[in-house]
Amino acid sequence: MQFPAAKILSRLALASALIIPLAACEGMSRGQQRTLSGGAIGAAGGAAIGAITGGSAVTGALLGGAGGAAVGALTSGSGRR
Repeated sequence: MQFPAAKILSRLALASALIIPLAACEGMSRGQQRTLSGGAIGAAGGAAIGAITGGSAVTGALLGGAGGAAVGALTSGSGRR
């Protein structure tokens, strides 16, 4: 099956957008990493739920990202392991 160049390019851009930000976590504290990853996971989940239910994927991503970042920040706990 042949893919058009635009489809391949969009998949490459999506993969890059998902992988490259992981490199930015190296100099962050544990709490900052949890906040960032919680926001990213929440945004992805919110966008997916918004799209599946026929709502706005953008609104779902915004709400999910905010909620995920809040949960990540609140559960980071200082000194607990």
